[in-house]
Amino acid sequence: MKAAAEFLLVFSFLSFSHGWSCKEGPQKFPAAQIDAGQGKVVMTDGLSNVYFLHEWSWYKLGTVALKHVSVGSAGIWGVDSSEKVYKYVAGDFIVSNGQNLQQVDAGGEGQVVGVTSSSTIHCLRRNAASSHRQPGALRWNSLPGALLYVSCGPHVCWGVTSTQEIYFTRMNSATCDFSGWVQVLGEAKRVEVGSDGAVFAVHPEGTVFRRAGISPVTPQGADWVQLPMCLLVKHLSYDLGFLWVVSDGGIVLRCSH
Repeated sequence: MKAAAEFLLVFSFLSFSHGWSCKEGPQKFPAAQIDAGQGKVVMTDGLSNVYFLHEWSWYKLGTVALKHVSVGSAGIWGVDSSEKVYKYVAGDFIVSNGQNLQQVDAGGEGQVVGVTSSSTIHCLRRNAASSHRQPGALRWNSLPGALLYVSCGPHVCWGVTSTQEIYFTRMNSATCDFSGWVQVLGEAKRVEVGSDGAVFAVHPEGTVFRRAGISPVTPQGADWVQLPMCLLVKHLSYDLGFLWVVSDGGIVLRCSH
């Protein structure tokens, strides 16, 4: 019933304030999580199937069941329910040993960053990520701090803690050196960074915010601006001007400015 009600809301549909509008996206119900980067979009569903978007249709990607998938300049990476890490290579996902993760992000400038179930943070350098072509062990850099979720963009990474605090840092993709985590005012259960540096957050109540005032001088931005939506949101991702949204009920929306 909840899903049916959400579909009716989508069909009637909405417009955002602040110049944003949304429409129903391609569906693979129920969607669990979505990620966009470098012009590509991937998602997982409620059964841990992985899909790749081509034109306006979802196509199953690989044979491995993953609970989280990410796409970006580092390629397509994901983690399974036992927290093993995988990279998509030559038609399927290959396992990488050396570090277990509960969530991974490939959206930086070639590096891969992820967190464990105990909130430790780890970074795979750009060269190691790009050269990974067959199953084997990888050497990850451990970073200070404790995050539940992490997302990276050009020269920066953002993350949220288990207490829904938001943090920001500058990141060197070649070395995984970073400037140190700085807390940003606000709270979120998810923060996502686009390939152009735009930052969006999902509030614990399911509302959506965009970070305003981001510039080379103030890469952490200045304030949060809410984007009103007709549905509660559990996950989102932004790339090439499109905000991809997964509702609490598993419906995909595509929004643009």
